[in-house]
This record gives sequence, C-alpha cells and structure tokens, in this order.
Amino acid sequence: MAIYVNNLQDKVEIAPDLVELLHRVGEATLARFGHGEAEAGITLADDPYLHELNREYRGIDAPTDVLSFGLREETPEEPAYLEPGPEVLGDVVISAERAVAQAAEYDHSLARELAYLAVHGLLHLLGYDHDRPEEAEEMRRLEEDILNAQGLKRDAAAEEHHREL
Repeated sequence: MAIYVNNLQDKVEIAPDLVELLHRVGEATLARFGHGEAEAGITLADDPYLHELNREYRGIDAPTDVLSFGLREETPEEPAYLEPGPEVLGDVVISAERAVAQAAEYDHSLARELAYLAVHGLLHLLGYDHDRPEEAEEMRRLEEDILNAQGLKRDAAAEEHHREL
C-alpha cells in the first residue's frame, strides 16, 4: 500500500512528522476498507490552487478545504482505469491554509485537521459521500472512528462547537 504525499505550497510549514501522520492515517483508512494494497495521493496546496480546481471541476468559484479526484469512477467520458499493478484510487488535494484556519476554528491541532481532511477525502475515493443526512452521519462516524484509532481524538469542547455549527 502506498500513500504519496506531495506538498505544493509554501505558505504553511509542513514538518516531517505531519507528512508521516498523513501516510499513517491514509494507510489505516485504506486498510480498514480492504484496500491495503491500493495507492492514493495526498497533495497539500494553497487556497488559490484549490479555488481554481473547485471552479474548474465543480463549477464553484470559491476556495475549499479538500477535493477528491477518484480514478474508480466510470463515465462515458472517463472509462475505467485499467492498468496492471496495484489499484490506484486517485488523489486528495488539501488546502494547508484552510486547514490552519479550521484547526483554530475547531480548537484542535493542525495535525488533527490535516488528518481529518485526508480521511474525509480518502473516504470519498472509496465511494462514501455526504449528500444526504444519513450519508453524512455515516461518513462523520467513520472519520471519527479512524482518527480516534490513530490517537487523534476530538476534545469535548471542540466536539460541542462542531455540533453547534
């Protein structure tokens, strides 16, 4: 299994331990769902980069915190990705700037926020979504279970703040 982490931005210092955390959390997420041999990329970028991607691929002219680009989706325009070797799930792109702001807003560490965004994006690559309330609830439960298993628990005050939003 391989999680590839690429840092394209220079606005937020990303220490080696944060890169290692993204590897660990990513691998744990894929292994939990039986994709232990799969590959995925996690790219850290800045707000303008995610703004452009969001505009181009989702038609939303605003920055966002995380986007997922799956290779398992089949459409008439994009046939199945069939290459020999490990399953390649796709890429998750995270705004490091937005992660800093959200970590402050939710009163937790940058490490927890980056890990949360990585897990969230990887769950999208695995087919999870949050369009309907029951889907959102399931996705939130999975995110928290994975983060808790990695020792990245949300404290009670942050949890209460999140529920109020």
